[in-house]
Amino acid sequence: MAGVLTVGEALIDIVVPHGDGERSEHVGGSPANVAIGLSALGHPTRLAAYLGDDEHGHRVREHLERHGVELTDGSMEAPRTSTATAHLDADAVATYDFDLSWRLGPQQLDGIGHVHTGSIAATLEPGGSAVARLMADARQHATVSYDPNARPSIMGSPTDARQRIEECIGRSDVVKASLEDVEWLYGDADVVEVAHLWGQLSPHLVVITRGGEGAVVHLSRDDTTIELPSLTVDVVDTVGAGDSFMSGLLSGLLDADLLGSPDARTRLARADLEDIAPALERAVACAGWTVARAGAAAPTREDLEIG
Repeated sequence: MAGVLTVGEALIDIVVPHGDGERSEHVGGSPANVAIGLSALGHPTRLAAYLGDDEHGHRVREHLERHGVELTDGSMEAPRTSTATAHLDADAVATYDFDLSWRLGPQQLDGIGHVHTGSIAATLEPGGSAVARLMADARQHATVSYDPNARPSIMGSPTDARQRIEECIGRSDVVKASLEDVEWLYGDADVVEVAHLWGQLSPHLVVITRGGEGAVVHLSRDDTTIELPSLTVDVVDTVGAGDSFMSGLLSGLLDADLLGSPDARTRLARADLEDIAPALERAVACAGWTVARAGAAAPTREDLEIG
């Protein structure tokens, strides 16, 4: 089974509920959530992060290890561990405030068949440039996925962030984004048009999620676009929903041998909607499982009743 290297922020999420509810702390960060989600689904996963040798950093490391995720060398060298405060509105939708720093040292890619990154890690300097270089280097012997997961309070203006985000899309085989990402980057541009544009940059598969309205799925090989429905579930909160979707999507594609090696990249380039349908179903199931629970909970294969 191809090993996965996930690159990016692992931090402490501080959740502030709407009204008079009690705040709580959880281990979070989009790349860390994806790494945990992939590990929960049975994929050997390493995480390249930037944690401090402090109470929060030790808590993050222990949490990752408990979920089967190995930290790469150099991941505990930050001056302090980053935090993200999630403010939930009356509809349980989260907005974030961040206190973080990010660097990325050299990474060993031996045994790695797939690299995933995104969010703040690909845009916040000085680590962002190192992530972009790693994505390019990894393509020689691994597949690559990317989730822009835009954070306006960290990434600056859409104009400033767009060049780097499109650069990362151009180095990826699979891209997953949210409707909020697209609206922030391109205003009122049509989602299907954006998926088509991104597909021309390099990725063979582009998925843009739209919350309760499902997702838009675009295959570059024949410029095919379909709309994917969402599951109907009772939502507790949306924390980690996109990351859970991403984990399920990658897991399904890895299981189908459509990710994990240069040969898998070739198969993905030739895949049709029937070939990727099981991965899309797993992505939707993972996201539905997560939003029905508090925090960025990650389902196992047993939870999803898959082999």
